[in-house]
Amino acid sequence: MSVIISKFKEVLYSVLPITVLVLILNFTLTPIETPLIIRFLMGATLIIVGLTIFLIGVDIGITPIGNTMGSAIVKTNKIWIVAVAGLLLGFFISIAEPDLHILAGQVDSVTSGLISKISIIVIVSIGIAVLLSIGLIRIVYNFPLYKLLTVLYGIILILAIFTSPEFLAISFDASGATTGALTVPFILALAMGVSMLKKDSKSSEKDSFGLVAIASTGAIIAVMIMSIVSKTDKITGSLEQETTSTAILGPFLHKFPIIAGEVMLALLPILIIFLLFQRIYFKLSTKVVRKILFGILFTFIGLVIFLVGVNAGFMDVGSAVGYSIASLDNKFYVVLIGFILGLVTILAEPAVYVLTHQIEDVTSGYVRRKIVLFTLSIGVGIAVALSMVRIIIPELQLWQYLLPGYIISIAMSYYVPKLFVGMAFDSGGVASGPMTATFILAYAQGAAGAIEGANVLVDGFGMIAMVAMTPIIALQVLGVIFKLKSKKGGIEAHG
Repeated sequence: MSVIISKFKEVLYSVLPITVLVLILNFTLTPIETPLIIRFLMGATLIIVGLTIFLIGVDIGITPIGNTMGSAIVKTNKIWIVAVAGLLLGFFISIAEPDLHILAGQVDSVTSGLISKISIIVIVSIGIAVLLSIGLIRIVYNFPLYKLLTVLYGIILILAIFTSPEFLAISFDASGATTGALTVPFILALAMGVSMLKKDSKSSEKDSFGLVAIASTGAIIAVMIMSIVSKTDKITGSLEQETTSTAILGPFLHKFPIIAGEVMLALLPILIIFLLFQRIYFKLSTKVVRKILFGILFTFIGLVIFLVGVNAGFMDVGSAVGYSIASLDNKFYVVLIGFILGLVTILAEPAVYVLTHQIEDVTSGYVRRKIVLFTLSIGVGIAVALSMVRIIIPELQLWQYLLPGYIISIAMSYYVPKLFVGMAFDSGGVASGPMTATFILAYAQGAAGAIEGANVLVDGFGMIAMVAMTPIIALQVLGVIFKLKSKKGGIEAHG
């Protein structure tokens, strides 16, 4: 019972700031229609309840499956089994990620079906599968993470030269969207399971992180190659502004069956793979299996409640706030509110919650989760603020942010304590989860809709790419601070 209460408290503290911020805006700068505000508050309640149930489910269901599978794969001692398992798990988990379905749906509707939803999902999942496989092999062979990331981002920078601007945004967004509420806990647990079998505790601590980062580069590379091969040069698009309905319960009832179906589809592959492994290989006790199955059920119920809350309660308010603030004479408000939204939205991301706890566990409390959360908040706040500047100044291009940003990230990875490199690159993918992909994206698109000369397609999509990049730099800066603070010999045990 105490576990439930402590999870509930943490979730409550995470979701309250964004709720309070919107209410303050409602009474000051941007009055919002009453039905919208009621829906927003209902959404917030569902998010709190859903996230609590989801996190309990991840603890007793998803994490044990990932850990057990990770160690089982490595125990075989056959590198081809590690590679094949990585391919299969990567493909099925990615295809299942609800965030990816949201992004692929947006791309499909924005390009009027020119790039179909299914093609994005399949291509991204293949990219994730290949890179997850490479990432698992890296842990087994002890290949340094920063060197592999240098190679991968080198490939991305070369491909970026040949990729159209619209696809540049979509490809980076795809990497953020694939590392969502479901994929991250599973990949983190898988990495932990593989690395725990290492004799050397120092390298196993470092290797617990970095797998999410490697997998998410697969999504970027896959979409870029698709763009170059299919030669879709000019895609024009517009996003239909959803007309705000006055119905209060309607949107929730409408979204519920759709989301329940998507989440069920998402969890099915993990469940099937687990049961197959259990029959052939694990032979876990009935009590353990029953507990894990309950965990999966909790994960399902929690994720459905959470996503219904986000999609039916939060989305419309996001774009309404964005639109009305961007319509004000003083454009500085758009940037400032964007910064504050970035600060507080990240606190309610389910995957951020899972990652920060794992960082604290793996480092035995040496790297406190509060410090990581604070650093992430600042990073995401800056990302949203910079995205707003880009919407206000149409001459600013997305690559003018991403190119220097990723060059700095890779350069820093050579000097920062190695433990922080994995954490930093993982946090980039983790920061852009369902809350960011819906609420902040809706805010950006609302703002782009109100500002003359802003392109909803290019400006709206590049936002997630920014949110995925700034935490990498922010956490590596934190690593440098840790290094300087403990120059007297404290960090050597952890770096």
